[in-house]
Amino acid sequence: MTDATAAAALRPMMRRDRASALLGLRVERDEPGLAVVSMAVTADHTNGFEITHGGFVFALADTAFAIACNEDERVTVAAGADIAFLKATHAGQTLTATARRRIVSGRNGLYDVTVTDETGDVVAEFRGRSLTTNRSLSEPAPAP
Repeated sequence: MTDATAAAALRPMMRRDRASALLGLRVERDEPGLAVVSMAVTADHTNGFEITHGGFVFALADTAFAIACNEDERVTVAAGADIAFLKATHAGQTLTATARRRIVSGRNGLYDVTVTDETGDVVAEFRGRSLTTNRSLSEPAPAP
């Protein structure tokens, strides 16, 4: 699949996601309640200790969470999230975030995201809490 074909296959939510594009995130799998997103760590993703900045690991996990919890035409947003950083990574490595729905009850959801490196070692564990709004994905976003 070419990059253009892959981009066309993305849902509108991700085609408009400038932050994920800027970070070089790649959607590997997109199913209701399940998402896999990867990121090649570059020197620009590292902090002053030359390890991957935690904010980028969080952004990767948060993006997988967003894809997994937006299962239908209703806009679902994060109500909160926590992350545990378990292993340092460096430029040249590839991180993969796998998000899975744990439960949805009414408008609230709970999702777990595991971030691994290219060897399969767990780098971080993320838990996201979602809130489904009354807004539809087909409605234009509110003006800033």
